[in-house]
Amino acid sequence: MNNQEKQYEAENKFKDFLDSQKIPYWYIQQDIDSYAKVLKEYNVQRPDFFVLLPHFGFILVDVEHKEPLEKYEKFCISLEETNKYTNLQKYFNISVWYAFSNEKIHYSTWYFIPMTKVQELKEQFLVRKKGYISTPIQSFTQLSMHENISKLFQAPPKTI
Repeated sequence: MNNQEKQYEAENKFKDFLDSQKIPYWYIQQDIDSYAKVLKEYNVQRPDFFVLLPHFGFILVDVEHKEPLEKYEKFCISLEETNKYTNLQKYFNISVWYAFSNEKIHYSTWYFIPMTKVQELKEQFLVRKKGYISTPIQSFTQLSMHENISKLFQAPPKTI
């Protein structure tokens, strides 16, 4: 599969994850006509999901097919993308999260991290020459298909 197909598969598997937990969501269309031109002035990026959490509110989630670097147990997160999501969060007071998984683990585990945490880790793990944040896997909250999403809002994940 090419990268676009892997991305599409990850988004479909994330829908399955949310459906299995009976979590309401809106899948955000990614076509150009569904994106207000004025948003370019804010330098923001559009995530994939608007996830509604009963008695809590909602979060925006960018789902990505991503594998950790095996040798270092880290995910490489785009600095440019993170900055755009941080702008979205800052200008519109909306919580934005990343959710990563891949076919090697059969999408049975999702790695979640809020944008605020990625920004904190940027200071320590930014690889400037490559334009990414080498984010330790221990910084993510891991959810299996059978774990409740409320785990995201319990004790914060360990930080390196």
